[in-house]
Amino acid sequence: MSLFEIFAALVTIAAAFSYVNHRFLKLPTTIGLMAMALVLSLLLLAAGGLSPSLVSDGRRILGSIDFSRTLMQGMLGFLLFAGSLHVNLDDLRRQRGVVSVLATAGVLVSTLLVGGMAWAVLNPLLGLDVGWGYCLLFGALVSPTDPIAVLGILKQLGAPKTLEAKIAGESLFNDGVAVVVFLAIAGWLGFGHGGHGEVSALSVLHLFTVEAGGGVAFGLLSGGVAFLLLRSVDNYQVEILISLALVAGGYATCDRLGVSGPIAMVVAGLLIGNHGRTLAMSASTREHLDTFWELVDEILNAVLFVLLGFEVLVLTFTRDLLLTGLLMIPVVVLARWLAVGGTLGVMRRWRAFSPHAVKILTWGGLRGGISVALALS
Repeated sequence: MSLFEIFAALVTIAAAFSYVNHRFLKLPTTIGLMAMALVLSLLLLAAGGLSPSLVSDGRRILGSIDFSRTLMQGMLGFLLFAGSLHVNLDDLRRQRGVVSVLATAGVLVSTLLVGGMAWAVLNPLLGLDVGWGYCLLFGALVSPTDPIAVLGILKQLGAPKTLEAKIAGESLFNDGVAVVVFLAIAGWLGFGHGGHGEVSALSVLHLFTVEAGGGVAFGLLSGGVAFLLLRSVDNYQVEILISLALVAGGYATCDRLGVSGPIAMVVAGLLIGNHGRTLAMSASTREHLDTFWELVDEILNAVLFVLLGFEVLVLTFTRDLLLTGLLMIPVVVLARWLAVGGTLGVMRRWRAFSPHAVKILTWGGLRGGISVALALS
């Protein structure tokens, strides 16, 4: 199948699943779509005994899709920009301390906790020979919360603004930190992931400074240029094209410069969504721009989570893998609870939190496309 045929099939399946979910299941869109794709994948695997070619064809088609590249260098920039476009900067600024700590220290603590507990479960308990470094690598790739999943559900639930700012802010920024941690551990294990070579404390600091700091700087620069262009015209078609160019061109440029594209798109989205909307757009442009990016967000989310559900087809199942996967679910949830509880526990000395903040942040820390992309990379 050609790339267009694969995309057409995914969009058609996503549309069909969206209709069924909206009419009958009434689950949050992202969860409903992924659940249906997962069930269909399992049915195809079960039917493999009757028609082996059906499963092999499905695996061949999915195998031709580079999921990591499709998400990290394709969808992610658009999804993060669309998500951050509607985050209130004043609400985020009031929660900046919590967001900053959760997105940095929270990721590091979660990586260590998941790695340590995974090693304890896999080696002494199951008797598997899995190195400490690989357990840490797993901890790094499951530590970032997925902004795509979180923002979609918060939008439907109508969550309080302070809670939305905490969860959305953390999930929008912690993926950049997690990628740096993942690259550092991969380099320590000798993978030289992404061409960064061997790892030392200095190289990790340099990598974080270039990736994260460069992403923030480029997001401010590109968002500022787009802001000036938007303010100089009053034509919603042109302004939507400018926003598209900001995301597509900006993300591609970040990739060339070696800075964090995800962080740059979040910063640019916050800038355009707050200052650009009020100071550089007419009411008509705001309405059209919001409608356009909401549509982009919904379509790409639908395709992404259908693709996530179908990834089951390319996995090789064994008893040990199934058991390991089931055991890692409580490990990851417990590590998230400990990381959030410990982080907020320290911060309670300076500020107050609602009684259920730890519980909500724990269960709101969904994982999704970024973790899968890192695993498949």
